[in-house]
Amino acid sequence: MNTTNFHKTLRYLAMTLCYGIANISQAGVFVQCPGDLNGDGDRDDPGETTPAAHPNSVCKHLTGGDGFIKMADDAKKLQYIFGFSDATGTPPDQVMAAGELAANFSAPTITLKEGDEFYLSLTNVTTVMRPDLFDPHTVHFHGFPNAAPVFDGMPEGSIATNQGATFTYYYNVLEPGTFIYHCHVEAAEHMQMGMLGNLYVHPKQDGQTFGGYTKFAYNDGDGSTGYDVEFPLQLGSFDPVFHDLHLGIQPLPFANMKDTYTMINGRGYPDTVNPNALSTPIDPESGQSANNGVESQKVSSLVTATTGQRILLRISNLNVTNFYTVTALGLPMKVIGTGAHILRGPDPDGNGPLQGKDLYYDTSSVTLGGGEGVDVLIDTAGIAPGTYFLYTTNLNYLSNNTEDYGGMMTEIVIN
Repeated sequence: MNTTNFHKTLRYLAMTLCYGIANISQAGVFVQCPGDLNGDGDRDDPGETTPAAHPNSVCKHLTGGDGFIKMADDAKKLQYIFGFSDATGTPPDQVMAAGELAANFSAPTITLKEGDEFYLSLTNVTTVMRPDLFDPHTVHFHGFPNAAPVFDGMPEGSIATNQGATFTYYYNVLEPGTFIYHCHVEAAEHMQMGMLGNLYVHPKQDGQTFGGYTKFAYNDGDGSTGYDVEFPLQLGSFDPVFHDLHLGIQPLPFANMKDTYTMINGRGYPDTVNPNALSTPIDPESGQSANNGVESQKVSSLVTATTGQRILLRISNLNVTNFYTVTALGLPMKVIGTGAHILRGPDPDGNGPLQGKDLYYDTSSVTLGGGEGVDVLIDTAGIAPGTYFLYTTNLNYLSNNTEDYGGMMTEIVIN
């Protein structure tokens, strides 16, 4: 049996398993969301409202499974991944089928507001290409000060979602900042395979006017973290050997991981500057979509602004192998926050946290290890219109595997 037929057989068996689970017990897909009457996790349907008891509730439904993405060096080169996809609004009896081979990289971006009650449901829809696996999944809201360990996503102290089941996380979102999320089950493997996403929280101060701005990274009280446009940029990378061996059901070389595909928001340059979702990856053997027509790389990395605007870059790194340094050549960078906290010292007068000394700093580059995030302001006042480059100064990572002139780089276009 050749490779294609072997995986078709595995896929058929996995589909049978998926549909069997869905038909045996629809309770396996049980989304909890205040005011949601039909179980799809979306309150936009007729007759559904936000209940008075939960006026700030926000709901989202993710699936965890597998799929494929294409790499920037060769349209025919695919990478097998694990990942999350957005199932919000999908009827419960259709979630298992909709989640089949629907993994995204990077994962769907989650945007919240300080004060939200966030209900995040995760359904494990199985790994279609690896039906021999029975891996559970979690969502770890990285950096979030969670008072309830059961919702943390660490499998040692919280609940992991088994295949065919759904678990709803609850978060009382009390702190603004740039966070990140990922699966924490067998973290080195599942993160290397792509279960990573952007997550950030807007402050209560938004909508007020300070320093001429109405949007802010933090509750600064003076507009010093104000911005006009914001862009999340998550640094990441893949070891293609690891991914190929995973698809081939071979032992995984954890100790020998060497990431040679470097990306921003799941894309290598020049795909990073495409403002749209990338087209579905094509199986080079069959000439058909490798994942049922799903667009698996939806998050662009292109940064655009108008001269005079202030740009907020929410930069994070969820890599399991490398530190990365990035620079915005020719543009001023000011770091205003790290680790989802404003860079501001303690209050010397005891009059509240807004009175502390600013610890912002100007720089030409930022360096991030795995799990770190920074908030960077770029003020384009006085900057000539044109195209500027944000890229890693680790020049060996300006490549898509063995092909140069790619990798961890994107464009900042000032109009």
